[in-house]
Amino acid sequence: MKTRTISLHKDEIYTGNLILVNKNHPYRANVKNKPLEYIENNILLDRQFATTYAKILDELGANGKIVAVSGFRTEKEQEQIYQKSLQENGEEFTSKYVALSGHSEHQTGLAVDLALNQPDIDFIRPNFPTSGICEEFRIKANYFGLIERYPQNKEDITGIAYEPWHFRYVGAPHSVIMKKTGDTLEEYHERLKSHRCGENPFTHDFGNSKIEISYVGANNCVTFDIESDVIYTVSGNNMDGFVVTKWRK
Repeated sequence: MKTRTISLHKDEIYTGNLILVNKNHPYRANVKNKPLEYIENNILLDRQFATTYAKILDELGANGKIVAVSGFRTEKEQEQIYQKSLQENGEEFTSKYVALSGHSEHQTGLAVDLALNQPDIDFIRPNFPTSGICEEFRIKANYFGLIERYPQNKEDITGIAYEPWHFRYVGAPHSVIMKKTGDTLEEYHERLKSHRCGENPFTHDFGNSKIEISYVGANNCVTFDIESDVIYTVSGNNMDGFVVTKWRK
């Protein structure tokens, strides 16, 4: 069986759709190298995410019914939002709903806050109900690579209160698997660490493909072999390694 050798530098653990950014793991990638694209309201998203978001709205006929409230933010913008919320809402509220500067998913370009289009949209806690067109989006989004990042009853794990308006792009099939298992992104990475590359991959049937997902720990330089005829993706986890996803027919 022919193979190809994949080489990754340790710094690449800070890049990819599956990076975990939270209070314990700051965002460390170089923002200047990130491809971003505008959606409505002059909001920026990761380019791939922006394309996916537009497809979901088109399929649902939700353009103008659902609007983006916030997407990519610089570290400086996140700090300004945090400080403003402290002044207006107090420390308890802010710690629940606003991440510290440097620890916000919005700095990755892979997160978006959405709202039902109506007058007087709340910037921090926009209304995105679990009914109507918003719930249709929530169901459809899962198959397009999005997860509801901060679910109910998982606050102790995510460090953020329930936010039904906040969606994160992780890519398929990961979003579908996380929906099935009920994992937050934190729990998903913990699950994958028990599935080492070359040993016992996490498997999932996805359409006409069989998916194999594995964890690779990061040293200064990571090298591993993959079969030449297999389609694969690699994402850093922003902690200590990589997630390798293989697509087999």
